[in-house]
Parts: sequence; structure tokens; C-alpha cells
Amino acid sequence: MKTIIMIAAVLTATAARGATDPVFKPLVDLRLRYENVDQAGFANKADALTLRARAGFDVRVLPATRILVEGEGTLGIVNDYNSTTNRKLLFPTVADPQNVEINRLQIQNKSIKGTTLTLGRQRINLDDQRFVGAVGFRDNEQTFDAVRAEINPVKPLKIDLSYAWSDRTIFGIDSPTAHINGDNVFANASYATPIGTLTGFGYWIDQNQPTRLQFSSRTFGGRFAGKHPFSKTVSLAYAASYAHQQDAFKNPRSYGAGYYLGDIALTVGGLQLAGGYEVLGASSGVAFTAFQTPLATLHKFQGWADKFLVTPGNGIRDAYSSAGYAVSNIGPFASVALLGVYHDFRSDRLGQHYGDEIDVQLLAKIQKFTLTAKYADYRHKTFATDTKKLWLTVEYGF
Repeated sequence: MKTIIMIAAVLTATAARGATDPVFKPLVDLRLRYENVDQAGFANKADALTLRARAGFDVRVLPATRILVEGEGTLGIVNDYNSTTNRKLLFPTVADPQNVEINRLQIQNKSIKGTTLTLGRQRINLDDQRFVGAVGFRDNEQTFDAVRAEINPVKPLKIDLSYAWSDRTIFGIDSPTAHINGDNVFANASYATPIGTLTGFGYWIDQNQPTRLQFSSRTFGGRFAGKHPFSKTVSLAYAASYAHQQDAFKNPRSYGAGYYLGDIALTVGGLQLAGGYEVLGASSGVAFTAFQTPLATLHKFQGWADKFLVTPGNGIRDAYSSAGYAVSNIGPFASVALLGVYHDFRSDRLGQHYGDEIDVQLLAKIQKFTLTAKYADYRHKTFATDTKKLWLTVEYGF
């Protein structure tokens, strides 16, 4: 009887909190994108025109419980590219295969105060997505079959715990790596202070698939990120991270490698100047083994040409700088932003100069549409090949 009374009390309390949530929310996300890749070593350039559509709904079924269902489909309109599944090996790769799948299918409950529980196929983005992310740039998003608890016991403290038994990759249902099973655990705890947020994390990544065993690892580290406003128009943002990684689960290699990052950005009105240094270290054990982040949103890091999706065996040191300018309410556009980035890539071991890269992006928003023109130019020295990429994108979100 006491248990029934307690459950009734919880449901009554959460009804008030959940009543402000809409009963039904439609989910619509459309993307039309052209991608061109000019890569040394290929006689053909890649031309990919794809249409990606996501549609679904998020419905409240109880005062504190919601169910989300979302399907995802990618159509290749122009298919002169290697999608990783279409066997067009004479073209450079554009990792957007044609695909139809369930992107998200989850149930979420907030009955316990300060706690959100999510079960099912879901999107997981942690911190800056350097270790775990949804890879939102690609048409087929990375999601996880998982159970997740987000706990906020007191205001400055947040605890995020996930157990994922399947990684639903960006490569689509026709790929041999469409999903990678394993006992993945993501543990993340953060504490907000007046000068920034301090985060500690532990990630156990189990890539239980024959061609992916070498990416199984356990990683422990910390991150501090904050922002200091000097005035209404001037601010300084900063971030620092450190982590150490070792082999785990069925990884055939025994290794240990370090990671660290320092990043700073000064904003003055619409102008932002930034720079940083990121190192994915070479292993102190097995030769040609380095720090890896297979579940990250990799396109965000180490250049948009995506030459370092797998860390080279001698590790990588990325020194980068950027300059951007943004304006609001210009003509019909809510905002327009221009960004330029430069990367210098070198090895962590043996002193190799891998190459350098220039990235440029112009982004404009008008109503519910986002228009993007984006360019990457990687110039190799000792690693990979010269590669130029161009993207023209129109996105609509509702």
C-alpha cells in the first residue's frame, strides 16, 4: 500500500512538470547536398547529390513519459561517387550511401526529479563530441541502442551514464559495419563553477566486430571549458582536455597512448579569432598504434577533408587557427557567418610533417532554412594525398 501511495505521489508531482510539454511534436529534417571531391590518385572526381530526409514524432504518453519515433532515408540523385556500399571504387569516397532505416526509437521518462532516463535507439552527444557523438555532418546519423541516465542531483553537478550494446554507424543498412555490437559504457560527470565547467569521464568502447577489434579501448580523462565576458560584445572562451587510453576487450594489441587539447577563442562583436593545439599521441607500447576515437563526430576535428578519421600509427599533432565573422538580420537573412580555418598536421613521433589544410565556410539562415557553402583543401607532405572538397547544402528543420 505504501508503495502504491508513493508511486501515485510521484506521478502527481510529475504531472505538473510534464503538463507544459506538448502532447505531440512532429519531427521533420530535410537536407539536399552536393559534394564534389577532387583527390589525387583518382582519374575521376566524385560528384554526389543526395537528399536526406528524417521524419517522425515525439509524443507524450504519460505526464513524465515520451516516446520518440524517427525514420531516416538517403537518396542518391547523382551517384558518381564511392558511397562505401555501391562498389564504385574508381571514384573518391563520399560516405553517404543510399539508405532507409529507423534512426531513433526511444522511450524517455522524467518521473524522478532531476533525472532523465532514455531507453532505445538514441542520439548521444557528450561534451564537444570528441569521444562520443552523432556524426551529424553525414547523411546517415550515428545513433546507439542504449540505456542512458542523465542525473542532476544538485544544480552545479551533472552525471551522465550510458550503456550501449550497439553502435548504429553512418554506413547504412547495406554495409558490413551497419551496426557494431559490444558492451560500451560512457560515464561522464561535470561540475559547473563560475569560471567554467570541470568534467571527468571514462569511456569503455567495445568494437566487437572482426575488422574493428583494434579500436576497442578504455579511456579516462578530464576537461575544463569556460567563457569569460569582458563586456556585452567582448568575451574569451577557453578549453583544455587530457586523457589516457589503453586497449580493452578483445583488442589484439596491447598499448597505451595520451591525448591533450588546448583551445582559446576571442570574440569581439561579430569577429572571432581562435586557435588551438590537439594531440592524439602515439603509443608507448606497440609500434604504429595511436590514440583512437572511433565513436566521435570526427568531421569536427582535424580538418574537413577527413584525412585523419583513423589516427595514423605515429599519432598526430594538429596546430590550428581560425577567423570568423558573423552578422545578424542582414537583408532577408536572420544571420550570415563566414569562417576560415588553417591546420598544420605533424606526427607525434618521428617528426613527420603530414601536411596542411585550409577550410572555408559561408553559412546563412533564413526562416527555417540553413544554406551552407563549404570548402576544404588538404595539401599532403608525407601522409595521404592532395584532396579538395566542396559542399553546397540546403537544410530545412521543423
